[in-house]
Amino acid sequence: MREDIYQRLIALTEEEEKILNGEENVNKSLYTDNGEFIVDSRKLLQTGELIDIRRHTRFVHFPKHKHNYIEFNYVYKGQLTQNIDDRKITLKQGEFIFLNQYITHEIEASEEEDIIINFIIKPEFFDYIITLLEDESLISKFLLTTLYKDYSEGEYLYFKVADKNYIQELAEKIITELYEPSIMSKATIKLLVGLLLVELVKRSKDIETYSANNYDKLLIIQSFKYIDKYYRNANLFELAKKLNQPHYKISKLIKKHTKMTFKELLQEKKLSKAIELLKLTEYSIVEIIDLVGYENPTYFYKIFKGKYGVTPKEYRGKKLHED
Repeated sequence: MREDIYQRLIALTEEEEKILNGEENVNKSLYTDNGEFIVDSRKLLQTGELIDIRRHTRFVHFPKHKHNYIEFNYVYKGQLTQNIDDRKITLKQGEFIFLNQYITHEIEASEEEDIIINFIIKPEFFDYIITLLEDESLISKFLLTTLYKDYSEGEYLYFKVADKNYIQELAEKIITELYEPSIMSKATIKLLVGLLLVELVKRSKDIETYSANNYDKLLIIQSFKYIDKYYRNANLFELAKKLNQPHYKISKLIKKHTKMTFKELLQEKKLSKAIELLKLTEYSIVEIIDLVGYENPTYFYKIFKGKYGVTPKEYRGKKLHED
């Protein structure tokens, strides 16, 4: 790591100075506006950004909390001890842990020499990257569930890769790019994170996994993959047949883990695909309606405006104006 960036990492923040001067507890208002301690990405990310990093605040215990984003903890120097769903884990220098947005964890106070980098990442960041990974890899399965915002099981992946030099080099490149952004930084960061995940996939023997319900998760992941691939003509009965399960069982599992019906989940996927086509292509709105699998334009307009508050045409015009 370059010395100037290291000095920025080791320097005391305003929050840390207050803690050292007697402020005993975490100032939750820096992280959330809610009564419940759910760290809000809007407090940590600039508007429109999908990824950023911040050095973890030292000298103070972080009580039990969740996030509304994906968090990667990377131990650049020292160590990090946390309790995740009441499982105590101490990460050593050079190790990573990926936490989804439903995991509950608390973090023990770090010492001055403990430099922990927190990657704050919105799930949408992985829409492209997930296509680079093997379908059956642990990371691919982890990321797939994070892309469905209403999947509600806490999960983590713990990577014991302290001795893997290439992974450490990639982590440093990402940190440097985020601390010194350039005109190509967004594209560079996406590529570097993609490379990091590909390298971590190769180290499956070095991964410790945790999921609240692995059996249910397998069926849910297969359901998500089916919807991702066949969303245009997907239906519950065909999915149940592919999974060799009764349709009512799949329906109940989806409702249990996502708080949505199969129909609502499928609609979310179709609408997100429509948004992608509106932003990234020049297809007409009529063509987009057909591409995402709706036969009734009136119904599509109704549900689109109900979710986004604007018509597809207005949305496209707004995005063009912002860009």
